[in-house]
Amino acid sequence: MAHPFLQIKTEETRTIDADASRLFQVIFNEQKKAAEAKGQDREEPRINVSVLISKMSFYYEKIRNMVDYKEEYLLRKNAVERILRRQIVIESVIKQLNLDEIAKHLLTELIRAGYLPNNNVPIAKITEISQVIEKYIVLRHSCHQAASVDFQTKNELSRWMIALAASEIEERLGDSEIDGTVVKNMYGILKDGVELPDDSPYLSDLQLQIYIGIHRSFLKYDRDMLSYIIFKYYVSGWKTAGRAEADRIGRQLLALKTAIDRQIDHPLSRQLSRLISRYTIFFRVLTEIIQDNPVSSYLAFKQEAKSFAKLVKEKCEENYKRAKKKLWRSALRSIIYIFITKSVFAVLLEVPTVAFFGGEINNFALAVNVSFPALLLYLIVLFSKQPGEENTKKIIEGIEEIVFTEKKRSDRFRLYTPAQRSVFINTFFGLFYAVTFLFSFGAVIWALNKINFNWVSIVIFLFFLTLVSFFASRIRRGIKEVFVVEPKENILSFLSDFFYTPIILAGKWISEKFSRVNVFVFILDFIIEAPFKIFVEVAEEWSRYVKERKDGIM
Repeated sequence: MAHPFLQIKTEETRTIDADASRLFQVIFNEQKKAAEAKGQDREEPRINVSVLISKMSFYYEKIRNMVDYKEEYLLRKNAVERILRRQIVIESVIKQLNLDEIAKHLLTELIRAGYLPNNNVPIAKITEISQVIEKYIVLRHSCHQAASVDFQTKNELSRWMIALAASEIEERLGDSEIDGTVVKNMYGILKDGVELPDDSPYLSDLQLQIYIGIHRSFLKYDRDMLSYIIFKYYVSGWKTAGRAEADRIGRQLLALKTAIDRQIDHPLSRQLSRLISRYTIFFRVLTEIIQDNPVSSYLAFKQEAKSFAKLVKEKCEENYKRAKKKLWRSALRSIIYIFITKSVFAVLLEVPTVAFFGGEINNFALAVNVSFPALLLYLIVLFSKQPGEENTKKIIEGIEEIVFTEKKRSDRFRLYTPAQRSVFINTFFGLFYAVTFLFSFGAVIWALNKINFNWVSIVIFLFFLTLVSFFASRIRRGIKEVFVVEPKENILSFLSDFFYTPIILAGKWISEKFSRVNVFVFILDFIIEAPFKIFVEVAEEWSRYVKERKDGIM
């Protein structure tokens, strides 16, 4: 029987590109498989957990995510890494490593926490995941034997290898043929559409940088997941590697990590990021339109220009609304995170510190410091710019470019080789930046002094100002992800960026430093989580035992 897409005929000359057509077919086939799977009885045994007991793990995970702010799309990968680290430590202490048990615990905990659907993961997945874990255990052992490094470097390498293992497991759990097809299509367009000067020292890195940039922008991979992608690039056949190959790679892992870090921090990454982010929007909107109805969207694309534009416009409006909701949801999460992990300690610190130095409590300053973080974040989100019709028009043009052969881009994007600044220029810019830093914070301190803030209240206010500014810049990335049109610069936006950037960078530094000493995360991970998960395990076994006794009576 002919494929439904091949049966559609039209008199108009709107030729859908072969790569775009393949995306239509992949999505159509994936939806067909999913529909057929629902109507079939699955004979393969699957991992099943108690729904009632799992609720405890689910709510625990929600609480933990409140006190350890991470992007939503990274929560499962981070959970895998956390569980792996705990299980490997526990197994190493009490007995020899039982990889099947570690894999089973990992998958069971992910199901209980709601990261995987119950009664859906095949039991055979345990063996697959245990083989992945084994590779990295061998890798770590060989690396520690071969590398003569200090204790801190050895610990960092161990953390990195567990992060690589978590990234590979996440890939195996969430592998999508649709995402793979989009990555392939986007790479096909950009590898032929981007060029560097012939004398650029980065010519040999360009193709890899495009591939990394697509995973960073479209799939939203973090640093650890990008490390895994580059690791696979350097070590071909890693997914099917055995103990011998893992042992060989482990002995040269330190040099490999240095090469991987160089690629992640490559000078071309920023230029490519701006370009790839535009194509990410085009492909994301296109994929969502196809997923709504592959056959009717194919027909609309093929036959009528107006129908095509209407579909894209409707999907853009839907994305704008969703991005706005996500912005407010992320703002709420940030406020809760800052309040729980920072505000409580800061305010509790303010009162005794002022009293210790013989000062007088300023109730107005105290009230400002308590309410300021939420109010500032609310105002920043409230005045965040929303995309308009010009943005939608650019998205329509971009999707036409990647779908229709007649609209293909003929000219290439030309990158420039990032210039190496001299020591003198770097020193001058560094000093000038220090002046803007002092001016920005000096102006805030002067204003606070005018309203009778004491030095303790000023320090706490600056702490919240920098931290909230950084979190606001992070959560606004969600709305920026639907922008294709670059915002127009004016004197006010220039001055705002010029003097506000030092505050944001200070907040980033504080956030990174404080995340390492997050007391709540330490308590949850090292004091509560292990015994809590043991309790859940025992409760699960008890529930199963009671059920077996009940079945015996019947």
